[in-house]
Amino acid sequence: MSLSLPRPATAVVAAPLTEVARPLPAHDAHGTQGPRWHRPTAASVGVAVLASARLASKTTRRRSVRSAKVATCLASKSDDSLDVVVVGGGVSGLTAAHRILKDRPESSVVVTEARDRAGGNITTMSDENGRLWEEGPNSFQPGDAILTVACDVGLQEDIMLADPNSYRFVWWEGSLRALPATPADAVLGNFLTWPGKIRAGLGAVGIKEPMPEKEESVKEFVTRNLGEEAFERLIDPFVSGVYAGDPSTLSAEAATGRVQVLEKNAGSLVAGAIKLFQDRASKPAEPRDPRLPEVKGQTVGSFRKGLKQFSDALCEDVAKHGSPVRLQWKLTKLAYDKQTEMHVLDYDTPEGPKRLRSKALILTSPSYITAPLLKEVCSPAAEALEGIRYPRVAAVTVEYHKSAFREPAHGKGIVNGFGQLHPRSQGIRTLGTIYSSSLFPNRMPDENKIMLLHYIGGARDPELFGGIQDLSEGQLVEATHKDTVQTMLHSTEASRLPKALGVRVWDRAIPQLEVGHQKRLDTVKESLSEEGVKGVYLAGNYVGGVALGRCVEFGLEVAQEVVEFVKEAKVTQPA
Repeated sequence: MSLSLPRPATAVVAAPLTEVARPLPAHDAHGTQGPRWHRPTAASVGVAVLASARLASKTTRRRSVRSAKVATCLASKSDDSLDVVVVGGGVSGLTAAHRILKDRPESSVVVTEARDRAGGNITTMSDENGRLWEEGPNSFQPGDAILTVACDVGLQEDIMLADPNSYRFVWWEGSLRALPATPADAVLGNFLTWPGKIRAGLGAVGIKEPMPEKEESVKEFVTRNLGEEAFERLIDPFVSGVYAGDPSTLSAEAATGRVQVLEKNAGSLVAGAIKLFQDRASKPAEPRDPRLPEVKGQTVGSFRKGLKQFSDALCEDVAKHGSPVRLQWKLTKLAYDKQTEMHVLDYDTPEGPKRLRSKALILTSPSYITAPLLKEVCSPAAEALEGIRYPRVAAVTVEYHKSAFREPAHGKGIVNGFGQLHPRSQGIRTLGTIYSSSLFPNRMPDENKIMLLHYIGGARDPELFGGIQDLSEGQLVEATHKDTVQTMLHSTEASRLPKALGVRVWDRAIPQLEVGHQKRLDTVKESLSEEGVKGVYLAGNYVGGVALGRCVEFGLEVAQEVVEFVKEAKVTQPA
């Protein structure tokens, strides 16, 4: 999901779950999956990317190289021979292309996108009255990787960081409770009972059952380490908010790997954290890029004109390097020529059928799109990907008058903070709510109005509430409004529906990294190797992680591997 609530100080295990709480659903890079409804028009975002100065002779040479590359990319030949083809113009694919062209400017790179716009699941919306909101990922964890890429593509002055002192809340036993922001809050606050605090503390230092040999679910891992209460109050709502998933089926290894490894390395979460800090302290720290903003506390980031400004800037950057994204190119067939060690890609395009050939292939499409494409190349790899589930989720953006809200019992003020999450056990159908008008400035021009972004649906909604597949736009607004009355509004507001700004339904939203997920990915890699297929890189969020920041990180990691592969790949001519 896209709730993007920063890490609480309550439990070590909460860190990676909230760290990946950025992206809502995975957009289909091939255009077969999209929103069922969306009312507003897309935001118009201007992007400026500055070219680096060079000596006159070097500039002339580089311009000639880029001109040749642009000519190659835009040629109407039916069979191009390239270094790299990136399938999918989302953030992962654009970041990979950006980094390849930066590290190896002479590379011939093509990015293809089935839809008529790039950006993947980023869906920034605006209206004529100055409102701005997100219907895909809402924000990102401001790690140095995504901040550096943002600076590289000219957005240094447009980075926005939310107030790290803002609150985040969980609905529990009839009231919103602020998540502990400090260790003192965790010990002295009322988020957990004293028995729950003691159980979590003892487990964190190692007084617990040892790690089993079998792979654990998130629920099993957290309950064994921190106890049932910490799981129900902390982790269950975050699993709903991050993955829209079921913690009893999600893999602890795949979904909370950064935390699980702490116990694996040192026997307990606390000991593992201490060891990690010691290891980091023993290594000399590299100087931080002076362009990057200081990140204080547990916050989230965005851009002045929304996340679309970032994807647009990436598009502009790869285009300036001679690789404009080819829009409305739908990949229909994939093959591998073992004699030449080249990938052969057939497309339907606005200009008719096209064929590309490449040494390396980066597939950023969702698993349910990638699987049938790999069927003829490597059947076992395709079959391994077919089992990944994607639940349906809806993003509902609404506006209320500030007077509709009651004074909350937590005493932190009306709609003051990042947002709120709802454990499945508490009977609230809405997975979580982002306080859009207070998270970043200038998103809601009327100070007397409050804008909220609700997420509803997920893996457990069909079991608990019957599923959202048959709900109309109005019914989704009504369902989230009912929950808002219970959690935030005056009871007199029950019959007064909010102004609906946008409703977007993602029929296949977030990949579920369930028990056995890593084995699936290992099977894909091993099967391709056994089949003799070289240079295939899976870069969808079902591999690298669902967080927007993690998509950028993984795109950079894949790019480095691809650059090395292309350097070593044999030189061939098209058949």
